[in-house]
Amino acid sequence: MNNTMRADPHIKGLLALAICLGLAAHGEASAQQTTVHDKGADTRSESLSARQQAVIPVAALAAVGDIARLGKALEAGLNAGLSVSDAKEVLVQVYAYAGFPRSLNALGELMRVLEARRARGINDAPGQPPRRPIPKGDALLAAGRANQTKLTGAPIRGALFEFAPSIDEYLKTHLFGDIFERDNLDWQMRELATVSMLAAMSGVEPQLRSHMRVSQNVGLSRSQLEQLADLLAKRVDADAAGRARAALAQPAVAPGSSR
Repeated sequence: MNNTMRADPHIKGLLALAICLGLAAHGEASAQQTTVHDKGADTRSESLSARQQAVIPVAALAAVGDIARLGKALEAGLNAGLSVSDAKEVLVQVYAYAGFPRSLNALGELMRVLEARRARGINDAPGQPPRRPIPKGDALLAAGRANQTKLTGAPIRGALFEFAPSIDEYLKTHLFGDIFERDNLDWQMRELATVSMLAAMSGVEPQLRSHMRVSQNVGLSRSQLEQLADLLAKRVDADAAGRARAALAQPAVAPGSSR
């Protein structure tokens, strides 16, 4: 990509929109690779921590509504160091990618698992609530816009949001505001959860490819994302792992593109 394209703010904005929606053409997503180190994210590593690994099957199984296997994944995750707060945050985030019914059902299963563990004398660490109040109103919209820009590399704008401005507001306030402002789960953990959810579901490959790039933007390494795919193969299914590996190997492309 030439220097003129890199400097043109309009082009940067369009590329960021593509990353956000999974609509980037071949090679364009890499233009926005600037690592985000805030929001409590760990430094770049070559392997996932036990806590990071635990999020992957929990998020994936919740997103596809596999409640029977989710219970076992939650048990394993809590044993591996997930706090109750960690698990709740991931399962609440499910609503943004798989809908409220899957999120609510998964949270109900978490409640069942915790009750059963308490009956066995296991008292799981509660974890921490967000360290700062979540903004409201115009301040929430501003915070969401800032978070979205950090994650994707440039302000998001484009014809789609002009056509349906309500979806732009919902993305900024609900997802990048209400959820990503909750700093008791860092952005690396949130992106691991997001990639796992999208890999588990079929038909959302463009968004999966985009979030593979955003994951690297927040400091996750390719080795860690390859490990994520391996864990999906072991703990979820081969199809989810295959989608994750394919997404990591390819740039984000527009739906219907031959690339």
